[in-house]
Amino acid sequence: MTIELDHSIVSCRDKAASAKMLGELLGVPWSPTGIGPFAPVYVSDGFTLDFISTDEDFPIQHFCFRVSEQEFDAILARIQAAGIPYRSDVRGQTDMKINTDYGGRMVYWTEPDKHLWEMLTVSYARQPA
Repeated sequence: MTIELDHSIVSCRDKAASAKMLGELLGVPWSPTGIGPFAPVYVSDGFTLDFISTDEDFPIQHFCFRVSEQEFDAILARIQAAGIPYRSDVRGQTDMKINTDYGGRMVYWTEPDKHLWEMLTVSYARQPA
């Protein structure tokens, strides 16, 4: 059996607002309500990010989305149109630049709850063959 990640829970202050922002930026379906207390973002046919509202402290999480060149252009255009600052380095300053160090393109942005999102066209995290 192949193991696949099915979903992950993302804590936030406002689940509907967080799901809406990410879903619209990625250009994928989302819902303000899902099963139980979640607002899902349907990232792909096999993976969902389930946002859950909380008043408790929560750790900052990092999620990376591998996309095609065309999807990268479309998502970056939506990030720019929304006025969201982005950067070329995971811990760097906002430079509004695209990183091309690993044979593709990548950018990082931080959402209002401080979670760190990354988008890239070529993965640098694959296990060597």
